[in-house]
Amino acid sequence: MLGPMAHPGTARSAAFFDLDKTILARSSTLAFSRPFYAGGLINRRTVLRSAYAQFVYLLGGADHDQMERMREYISAMCAGWDVATVKAIVADTLDHIVRPMIHTEAVELIAQHHAAGRDVVIVSSSGAEVVEPIGAILGADKVIATRMVVADGKYTGEIAEYAYGPNKVTAIEALAATEGYDLSTSYGYSDSITDEPLLAAVGHPFAVNPDKALRRIAVERGWPVLEFAEPQQPNRSGVRRPAVAVGVVAAVAAGALLLASRRRSRTA
Repeated sequence: MLGPMAHPGTARSAAFFDLDKTILARSSTLAFSRPFYAGGLINRRTVLRSAYAQFVYLLGGADHDQMERMREYISAMCAGWDVATVKAIVADTLDHIVRPMIHTEAVELIAQHHAAGRDVVIVSSSGAEVVEPIGAILGADKVIATRMVVADGKYTGEIAEYAYGPNKVTAIEALAATEGYDLSTSYGYSDSITDEPLLAAVGHPFAVNPDKALRRIAVERGWPVLEFAEPQQPNRSGVRRPAVAVGVVAAVAAGALLLASRRRSRTA
């Protein structure tokens, strides 16, 4: 057992899961860069930038400043996008993009919490149009995600609700008040130091594949640390290899292409 069954039968408690690098091995938003390119929403340069960002995110995680820059970048990038088009692209590519990224251990944890009578809530800074379908795949009871302002069916580039850092705590407290959750008996799972407020707000925090800063805090505070193996996916020869390795190779190649294109543009 990974932990949640140690306190079975707790009434109206919940399990709050971060999504990226906790349930999924990668960033859900950045993972859709190629489908968005194929759907005409972004250009090739944006795809390469997203691949490089994914590479950095995989290796070292994203700190507060990096997450803020990523938020600003994604907000500006999606301004003018048609909401229906985004939802259609996500729906069409969800199985291909998301399922290979899901940690088996996370699926088992979700099942254990449901068996114990707890609601499962995904709390992610990624956009609701991406998080809600993933939540449906995972059988989550509730989803808290970033929501963009929409006008005339298109994103304005402004954020209505940003589910990040302390904002996640505000969101789960509001949900707890509505649903009757007791946060002192609830569970929290995340990989990132930026989610320290979320983990500190619940009675049973768990650090999952934590970054260095969160690992240090987990050790200091006696929070359990869970290590999830990378999801496996078959290649063409039938040999299975870590998905993260494939992603890193692709990201390194993309980063090299981007660097080369920049150098060409400077010498042109």
